[in-house]
Amino acid sequence: MLWVATVVGVLILTGRLFYWQVLRHGDLQEIGRTWQLGDVPIPALRGTIMDHHGFVLAMDEYEFEVYATPRDIRDPEGLAAVLAPVLGIEQSTLTSLLSRTDQPSVSLAWNAPLEVARQVEGIRDRDNTAALGISAARKRVYPEKQLASHVMGFVTYDHEVDYDAFYGIEESYNSELRGQPGSWGGSEDTLDLSISIGSSRITLPRDGQDIVLTLDRTIQHLTEDELKKTIDEYGAERGTIIVMDPRSGAILAMASYPGYDPNPTLEHRISEDQFFNPAVSEAFEPGSVFKVVTMAAALDAGVVGRYTTYYDQGQIFVGGHLIYNWDRKAYGTTSMTDLLKYSLNVGAATLSTNLGSERFYDYVKRFGFGQPTGIDLPYESKGLMRVPGDGSWREGDLGTNAFGQGIAVTPLQMIAAVAAVANDGVLPKPYVVQRIEQDGQTIEEYDPPPGQQVISPWVAEELTEMLVEALSGKENLEIAGYAIAGKTGTAQIPVAGGYHPVDTVACFVGYAPARDPQFVILVKIDKPTKSPWGSVVAVPAFRRLANQLFVYLGIPPDDFRVAST
Repeated sequence: MLWVATVVGVLILTGRLFYWQVLRHGDLQEIGRTWQLGDVPIPALRGTIMDHHGFVLAMDEYEFEVYATPRDIRDPEGLAAVLAPVLGIEQSTLTSLLSRTDQPSVSLAWNAPLEVARQVEGIRDRDNTAALGISAARKRVYPEKQLASHVMGFVTYDHEVDYDAFYGIEESYNSELRGQPGSWGGSEDTLDLSISIGSSRITLPRDGQDIVLTLDRTIQHLTEDELKKTIDEYGAERGTIIVMDPRSGAILAMASYPGYDPNPTLEHRISEDQFFNPAVSEAFEPGSVFKVVTMAAALDAGVVGRYTTYYDQGQIFVGGHLIYNWDRKAYGTTSMTDLLKYSLNVGAATLSTNLGSERFYDYVKRFGFGQPTGIDLPYESKGLMRVPGDGSWREGDLGTNAFGQGIAVTPLQMIAAVAAVANDGVLPKPYVVQRIEQDGQTIEEYDPPPGQQVISPWVAEELTEMLVEALSGKENLEIAGYAIAGKTGTAQIPVAGGYHPVDTVACFVGYAPARDPQFVILVKIDKPTKSPWGSVVAVPAFRRLANQLFVYLGIPPDDFRVAST
């Protein structure tokens, strides 16, 4: 029996040897190589984000850790005396750290700039000491700090390899910006020490692509300064201003207050809500600025003409809902231009009911409401629009929606809709990235798609003239030599059970020069305390900003433009 057991054992061992040496030979060889070769990641630099003119808004730079190995230091106090003025650390603190012989290494400074790293390297070379070490890590830097923070977003980062991107351009273009990390591999022994005669390999990293925005750094600065000034002047809580090219949809500036500093210091990060971009993520009831859309629809559908009149009785019932003018006055026989000039709710409701729900909401959808604009920024809201047949719509909504109540839109949707009137009736698609570059070469250029023709060019021209006339005589809006088209709005803020008795959103959307628009501006100020009215709060902000844009962009006055053509 013993010889039988011996034969069986030999057969089992032979089978196992055949399995591992023959069948699994390749797998074992790869495992051996993996154990023998160590990999060190080489991080890729994240792409740079620039404004339209090439000014850097976000970039990677290196920061350095300075460390020491106390066991290699003969004179801790002497070395501390040399390092103290370089690192900006008390000599006694450094002496204590450098004397920690129970530690294999101690960190002396984090986040040291390049100049400090160079000085430490000089000390190490001069004193011929191996006790000092320097290691580099990447750092994401936003040189302009809070400028366009809601557009930019931010990153948190792993010093070794990668970033996590949040909000704004950083998140929506993360795959383009992040690049491809490399690695260095070399032979190591069982103690993970390099073998000088062993094999080595290196895979170079590929840095991320650069992003060039449509934003203009100067216009963004002017816009943020004006927004902060207006909020302070009227004791408001928050606000948003957008500047757009109505022809292309390019965003020249997008500012919301309060902003935040996206540079990687986490102490200031109060709540996640502050990172969302209110210009694209938050919907509000627009109030009377929406009358531009209602008037455009009525004119384009042929329900009224520019010189049509109606009899304003100061109130109107729509679906059993009683609607008043904002001042509770009756205006009698009223023209379409005066409807806009005096911002009459009864007039707007008259237009929407004459259109009927099907045509009215068809135009509202054409102007982009109830759906995202498709801008290349994350977390865009589609707003809130009830329509017949969805269960929540009531007939009274046909009247109130006509003057911007009971419908919620984003600031971006609202400015795009008014831009359609400025753009010969064509709705532009907003965007913030102009092109993507790699190694200084353009690899992708954004070509704005042809927009949808939402109203005829003739109606857009007629409505522009009506808006100019409606605004004429407003001293806080007039800019000598330039015609302005636009509409004010003062919207109540919905709360549980109705509307807040005091708080409002003051708004103005306008474009200029009216007959050859170069920009459209939306000003939205939340909960101003010194005045509730868009005409008082938002209009002066538009005027000041537009006046600066005329100068900065070199836009000549209307008379000069007419003479030149």
